[in-house]
Amino acid sequence: MENRDSKPCVITVAITGSLPRKENNPAVPITVSEQVESTHAAFEAGATVVHLHVRNDDQTTTSAPEKFAEFQERIRKLCPGIIVQFSTGGRSGVGSERGGMLHHRPDMASLSTGSCNFPTRVYENPPALIQELAEKMNSYDVKPEIEVFDLAMLYKAENKLHVTDGLLKAPLHVQFVLGVKNALPAKRDLLEFQVSKLENLMPKATWVAAGIGRHQLEVNRWCLEMGGHCRTGLEDNIRWDKNRLAESNAELVKRVADLCVEYGRVVATPEIAREILGLKAARSVDGH
Repeated sequence: MENRDSKPCVITVAITGSLPRKENNPAVPITVSEQVESTHAAFEAGATVVHLHVRNDDQTTTSAPEKFAEFQERIRKLCPGIIVQFSTGGRSGVGSERGGMLHHRPDMASLSTGSCNFPTRVYENPPALIQELAEKMNSYDVKPEIEVFDLAMLYKAENKLHVTDGLLKAPLHVQFVLGVKNALPAKRDLLEFQVSKLENLMPKATWVAAGIGRHQLEVNRWCLEMGGHCRTGLEDNIRWDKNRLAESNAELVKRVADLCVEYGRVVATPEIAREILGLKAARSVDGH
């Protein structure tokens, strides 16, 4: 793969997720206030995109729209230009609940374009639900991040949602997820193959890859070397290394920012990140 020296790197921080709990790492932010504080620190460390799942105060998962709205309002005041990305993932809600917060008009939202096996369950994304979520994102001017756990999901996004239905507007932004048990393993040749297919299908698309668990740092390095963007955070990995837990989301973000220097990349500012991802200027707190 070509080494894209000096290309700005957009750093996404996935702050909470649906699985990590305080018992796993006390730094996992659960309440909205904790999430705002953690995101602010990660933003100061170099993150420009925040990927958000919300939780109930007892740490259980939820898709409560009011929690998404509160977080978004508060973080936009603290972090000018930050790109807010809501999760529509399947562990936090069922069916239409998964898109029940999109009317709050985040900058972006995740969109898984197919089903696959997870460690103990099937991650179900039936065609009708994918269509519904894509239509909602389109109607509220929310840019999807296409979540690819399997190569078929990339072709679904391009052939059906982009070309046939016109629901996904170019340039698309794609995230390749590596290291989930029973889905794609974290193998560099697999990532290179997927990126090559993306470049053939959608030459102007942008991409990021997420390495789960112990693969996080390794995948960060691949992304920087291959010209992609990086995702880090406690959702995907609660450890710094095999010897200790990560102290915070900000610590993981700073590691990626430091790696950018090593690989001759620069950390994208919020303004540059918006330009790279094809997003409009930052929205005001009232969503306009």
